[in-house]
Amino acid sequence: MAHAFEELVEMQRAADQAHAQVEQLRDQYGPPTAAPWGEQQSQTYETAWRAWRDLARDVQAAVTEYAKELGEARYDAEASVKKAARHPE
Repeated sequence: MAHAFEELVEMQRAADQAHAQVEQLRDQYGPPTAAPWGEQQSQTYETAWRAWRDLARDVQAAVTEYAKELGEARYDAEASVKKAARHPE
């Protein structure tokens, strides 16, 4: 399935937001080795981490497909998507 550039940008933003959530939980909970996390903390972190992983995987696959369809280097397509997602004009 072909993805429009704006769709890729939105996918990247979702992955970035999920990553920010993982980072926030790490900051909030501290390292799991310093003070073991409780069951609730472990489940919350694992859920957030899996969401980030899945969103990142999906956007990577979509960018690869998009670049292939355009005959563009994957790296260039990824850079354009990330720039548009993280630094909108």
